[in-house]
Amino acid sequence: MTSQADIDRDTSPVMTRDPRASLPGDLPRGADIPDDLDPLADGVLMRHQADWIADPADIKICAKGRRTGITFAESFDATLIAAAKRSAGGQNYFYIGDTKDKGREFIGYISHFAKIVAKDLGEIEEFLFEDQAEDGTTRQIAAYRVRFASGFRVEALSSRPENIRGLQGVVCIDEAAFHRDVRSVLDAVTALLIWGGKIRIISSHNGMLNPFNEMIREAESGKLPASVHTVTFHDAVVNGLFRRVYLMKGKTWSPEVDEREEAKIRAAYGARRAAMRQELDAVPADAAGAALTRVQIEAAMEPSTVIRLHFDDDFKHLPAEYRKAYVTGLFRREVEPALRLLKPGDRHVFGFDFARSGDASVNWIMAVEQTTTRRSPLVVELRNCPFDQQREMLFMMVPMLPRFSGGKLDATGNGAYLAEVTAQRFGAHLIEEIKLSEEWYRTHAPRYVDAVAERSCRLAQDEDIVQDHQGLQYVGRIIKIPDDHRTKGSDGLDRHGDAAIAGMIAYAASEDMRIETKIETPSTMAEVDGQQAPAGMYRDTRRALWG
Repeated sequence: MTSQADIDRDTSPVMTRDPRASLPGDLPRGADIPDDLDPLADGVLMRHQADWIADPADIKICAKGRRTGITFAESFDATLIAAAKRSAGGQNYFYIGDTKDKGREFIGYISHFAKIVAKDLGEIEEFLFEDQAEDGTTRQIAAYRVRFASGFRVEALSSRPENIRGLQGVVCIDEAAFHRDVRSVLDAVTALLIWGGKIRIISSHNGMLNPFNEMIREAESGKLPASVHTVTFHDAVVNGLFRRVYLMKGKTWSPEVDEREEAKIRAAYGARRAAMRQELDAVPADAAGAALTRVQIEAAMEPSTVIRLHFDDDFKHLPAEYRKAYVTGLFRREVEPALRLLKPGDRHVFGFDFARSGDASVNWIMAVEQTTTRRSPLVVELRNCPFDQQREMLFMMVPMLPRFSGGKLDATGNGAYLAEVTAQRFGAHLIEEIKLSEEWYRTHAPRYVDAVAERSCRLAQDEDIVQDHQGLQYVGRIIKIPDDHRTKGSDGLDRHGDAAIAGMIAYAASEDMRIETKIETPSTMAEVDGQQAPAGMYRDTRRALWG
């Protein structure tokens, strides 16, 4: 478009997220714009850019393909807002990009438009934005600013401030899908609406499970009062992208140019169809980097029992005898009935992914049929459960597993204690303490993923378990849950792929079955008749899905 100067050429037109890398020669970058560019001139803004600016919604969300010019259009709107008097709707404007370069580019647009449209000086100031967190600590964020004669200003911050609630005016979060914890960002900026502020959320997609995509789905379903725009690379082409590129370069444009240039860009993605659709067509990639698609995961599922037990923080401070008796009663009521439904003819193993707080400990029971098909009849999750009670629960479960053929436990970090005492209790010939290292994932993750995809390993039918398995990603050349992966479970609590790792460990145990052993042992848990738990001591979100 005429708003963008000549750009560096690159041998591949596949878009990169590295701000230091040059972009394809056939696509406008927009870091520099002609001195005489007037965005009010006829034909400068493309239709989708004008539609975005014209939308008066308090919350606007744009899912965009790459190089569609939405951020450029937003910078023009920001200039008009900050240049206007308060009586005409003028406000301060804050731009929050995902890189410092993005902020510098945005403020460059503001400076230009201030001179052309608002007849302001448009001088760019570089300053340090002081950000104060809730705990009182402060940090300084590199930022850029343009002041207007109206008394308002546009500020472009190089990173997301903790104290977003302290900003008053219009806030734009650019490339929101690539910000950390964008959900909490949205929760914070909604406070601006009380004082007449507005929110703009702009981004290309970053996967199906990303909070940005979830936000769009909420808006489209009416749960979030927001206006949603979807602008694809093809939309930009139809609306005149290459016509403007050719005009800028002094070339002759024809309708055939659009088809040829777009085809060239798409062809450069080769077999990476999911990446192409995400980056150009604004379609979140279910399998972009994912080891399993949702379709594959759901196809491998069948009705099973999923039990979730959540312990309050105060539980760990109760007397040990009481905690033991309470967990014993909980086991008898909730877990033992499910264990009695296990088929006595199948061999059984378990995989245990340990967590003490934050995430959930997951004990995944896996049955191996005569046909060698693996099934998952029972999954037990413990959240915020003290070490001793995790041990007690596991020690009651293992003796009830028919034709018990071994178990593996995550012995990484705090899990080392439970793994060690379990091996001591049932024998190292049955129990293996494993370290979840890159080498372990390299060996076992592909086998588990293939078994799920081929449906020779059946999963418990549960939405949280679906999302956990969607979190299995190719990190380098290894399949694992990325460190920064987080989803919200059905109980509203954070998950970190907990069940997927437990399932993977259980599958590894099923491939390494030991001589089946019937554990003849009296329960070491003293059962206290009639003992009642204090109200609210735990929350049980057990879901029995047996058909």
